[in-house]
Amino acid sequence: MNGNMDSLRDTLAGVRRELLAREHVVAAGIGYKTVGGRRTDALSIICSVVKKVPDSRLATHDRVPGEIQGIPTDVVETGPLRALLARTDRWRPAPGGVSIGHPAITAGTLGCLVRKAGETLILSNNHVLAAENAAAIGDPILQPGTYDGGRDPADRIAVLQEFVPIQFLSADPSDCPVARGVAALANLFAQAIGSTTRLQAVRFLEAENMVDAALARPVNLADVSPEILELGPIMAIGTAGLGTTVKKSGRTTAVTSGEILQVDVTADISYGAGRTARFTDQLMAGAMSSGGDSGSAVLDAENNLVGLLFAGSETTTVINPIEHVVAALGIGF
Repeated sequence: MNGNMDSLRDTLAGVRRELLAREHVVAAGIGYKTVGGRRTDALSIICSVVKKVPDSRLATHDRVPGEIQGIPTDVVETGPLRALLARTDRWRPAPGGVSIGHPAITAGTLGCLVRKAGETLILSNNHVLAAENAAAIGDPILQPGTYDGGRDPADRIAVLQEFVPIQFLSADPSDCPVARGVAALANLFAQAIGSTTRLQAVRFLEAENMVDAALARPVNLADVSPEILELGPIMAIGTAGLGTTVKKSGRTTAVTSGEILQVDVTADISYGAGRTARFTDQLMAGAMSSGGDSGSAVLDAENNLVGLLFAGSETTTVINPIEHVVAALGIGF
């Protein structure tokens, strides 16, 4: 075996440059030949190609011969070979599933590319691209986000195009006479014992939301990719129901999968600083996300887009159904 391997190495060293000069060949090495989907015991020179095509479609000088100096060859399809980046690195072109954000936030996830009025746009959450309503149209969007080292203008990948405002629950003075009477009695008691604390009867104004969503316009279309990192392209728009298997590719927890455990969910979501927003008709899955995954595109098993991830906990993930996102933003694919 060692003598045979040494001979193979010598042969490969003499032909590797010639092999790599062939169209679509991206690597050449030594391994076991595969026949009919089964690995054999025959050592061979293996050529990795971007895509396997019939010899009839290749120029003669681009074809890999069946053997080289008596050594069998094999051709395997690997796709392009790229340096592997972390999801928090700078990606150009940037696919769905990597770090992105408005300069005023830490970092979220680039969801996917969508179409609106003939334009290609980036879809993610309001709280990722529009800083929870605080941003202005035209603000820079960075990839990666600021928490991951993104700086403006060097890492500007897009500008904010549009967002659906988040309606937060707010408190107003109550006009209920019973509540106001109870508060008045409590304040009289507080005054009698020398306390400066005072109570006020309030009522919460319920504003309901259906999406946490925003769009950004790429500065250069060549800087973005229609694929979702490690999941591939989106096939179509779909719908998810109870029991649907779903997956996502996100900045923090990469590719994870789960199951839709609840539908028609109404949930109060905390946005920090004492602010809460109520969302209705949402989807709920199990633990498949963490902080920084907000904005991830949620796909079903066939890679149909079924939702936009925006919230969760250690045990739960909350998802906007994609039909609500489409309706709110007027987008397509």
